[in-house]
Amino acid sequence: MNHAVPQAEGTDPGIAQPPPDDGPAAPAPLGVPRTPTGHAEVDAHVARLADADHLATDGHPEVYEDVHRGLRDALTALDARPGPQAPGRPPTTTPQRGPAGREPAAPHEHRS
Repeated sequence: MNHAVPQAEGTDPGIAQPPPDDGPAAPAPLGVPRTPTGHAEVDAHVARLADADHLATDGHPEVYEDVHRGLRDALTALDARPGPQAPGRPPTTTPQRGPAGREPAAPHEHRS
């Protein structure tokens, strides 16, 4: 019986192999596309996400929280801006129903 450990292809038993690197990988961009929204302020915050590509994982939350805060503030500002009034109920030609679901009684003509 041969109890030898099989060797990986391309390795030479006479050459010392470097030990495997078990440390964390260097930061690398994820390659996630960022599509412009057409709103400059929002686009600037979304572009800031690229800063996380060059940080170790423990630095990501700071960038994400900053972007989230900026996007939240931008949306809040949109809600606070005065804009056109919402249109009221459009006029209708169909008879309106009363609270009981019936058409209101026709007005009575009183002749004196």
